[in-house]
Amino acid sequence: MGAKRVHRNRTDSEVAVIDALVERPDGGMTVLELRTRADVTIDQLETALSELKRDDLIAVEKNGDRTVIRPDESVLPDPEADSPSLLDRLRDRLPF
Repeated sequence: MGAKRVHRNRTDSEVAVIDALVERPDGGMTVLELRTRADVTIDQLETALSELKRDDLIAVEKNGDRTVIRPDESVLPDPEADSPSLLDRLRDRLPF
């Protein structure tokens, strides 16, 4: 499962962060958890989080002594929508 197709035109690091967050929408993730799930450098992660926060695609919440990052509902895929076609998946992977 990944983010909605409309959010896939962002930078690779932003897409990696969104995709990781979409896998755990209810629990969210800490920065360290994101770092292990998204294959990006710490600098790329910082930039991606900044951009995603600026565009209101993520929410940052204090959960006790942890800071948790959650995806915005607008990013979550629609469970009733059809899965992407093979052509859509290829288009996402290839640099067009």
